[in-house]
Amino acid sequence: MGSLDGKVAFITGAARGQGRAHAVKLASEGADIIAVDLCDEIASVPYPLATPDDLAATVKLVEETGARIVASPADVRDRASLKSALWAGIDELGVPEIVIANAGIAPMAGADAWQDVIDVNLTGVYHTLDVVMKPMIKAGKGGSIVLTSSVAGLVGLASPMAGSVGYAAAKHGIVGLMRVYANLLAPYRIRVNSIHPAGVNTPMIDNDFTRSWLEGLTQETQGGPDMSNALPVQTLEPEDIANAAFWLVADTGRYVTGITLPVDAGYVNKR
Repeated sequence: MGSLDGKVAFITGAARGQGRAHAVKLASEGADIIAVDLCDEIASVPYPLATPDDLAATVKLVEETGARIVASPADVRDRASLKSALWAGIDELGVPEIVIANAGIAPMAGADAWQDVIDVNLTGVYHTLDVVMKPMIKAGKGGSIVLTSSVAGLVGLASPMAGSVGYAAAKHGIVGLMRVYANLLAPYRIRVNSIHPAGVNTPMIDNDFTRSWLEGLTQETQGGPDMSNALPVQTLEPEDIANAAFWLVADTGRYVTGITLPVDAGYVNKR
């Protein structure tokens, strides 16, 4: 028996990385999963995004825990697409009591980089909240929503490239969304918090472009910010973030709402 038995979780960006870790962790604790991911490329993103095969791999891992899953390709930038995917899951599994708005990209340069990262990382989170809160309120069971931000949502971390500045702006904007919705949804016993990872060992970080960009930000190469964590680890694992999110969505966090939770090996405290 898991602590989330009988609950349903709605997770965006679930095909790989942190989203997959969230899906597997919550499923292992008894939750059924509604999973969505774009499963396509965005031209301004300089590394490969998740594929349909990645989403299928998440499905297999969730099913191996004994949980049920409904997985659909959906674009968080497209409210109608996202709502359709959500309701496909609701029709089979029921209304979510847990939401993890995790979908995100890290574009850097290019004419569309600013707009793309704002559209995915901020507007996409707004769309996620917007489509899921009404069925959650109507169901009357309360719930917990976790918004994936970043240490770049708490400190002024960015390079001059449009996508990098947009990433920081979007991740800061998530904090504003979280604080507003934490107040708006509290009367319905729905808690809203944001989680702020430092660098996580996922395909967003583990690719040639991002490694090169991070190297260019270090003090040793360009006099930029110190990118190191306080604890002697370079990157966290996706499961570290999933464990923290689980604490927030489970009864262990039942009175926790409206907080920014760094899971960052001391990165923010060091600044």
